[in-house]
Amino acid sequence: MAHSLVEQLRFTRNEFMRCIDGITENEAQQRIYPMNAIGWMIGHLADQENNYWVFGGLGKIVYPDLNDKVGFGKPPSTPALSEMLTVWQEITTTADIYLESLTPLVMETKMVVKGTIRKENIGTMVYRNTYHYWFHLGEAYSIRQLLGHTNLPSFVGNMTSFNYRSENQ
Repeated sequence: MAHSLVEQLRFTRNEFMRCIDGITENEAQQRIYPMNAIGWMIGHLADQENNYWVFGGLGKIVYPDLNDKVGFGKPPSTPALSEMLTVWQEITTTADIYLESLTPLVMETKMVVKGTIRKENIGTMVYRNTYHYWFHLGEAYSIRQLLGHTNLPSFVGNMTSFNYRSENQ
């Protein structure tokens, strides 16, 4: 069974996907300044997971050019929704291999990447990744409202399969 912080990250991923359900290719590429395009957000979140869990955790390189396209501090871009969804799916599926291995003790350690110790412990990195999703989830929801979408999902969604459980279990 995955660590409860990993379960929270998975729930948040589901909420993000629920938020963008029904967005069109054209809409996902629209940039409503100063916000980024929804397609960019999907790729950007995948890039963080690629950096943290796939490269940092597993030592694998998946989509090595993704950071140049959607990374923090890079010029704005409007990548295709279909492309970014494919990238996101592959990266999160691969990231889950690492995330599934996390234990309470490992969460308190710091990741070493290319001989450099990360500043935050792994548990804090999971927090940061989760909160990063919520930031962009709200932004994507706002963009959808500005695009005139109605009957959008209410947040937070169904949590019945993400019930709280003690780490002692």
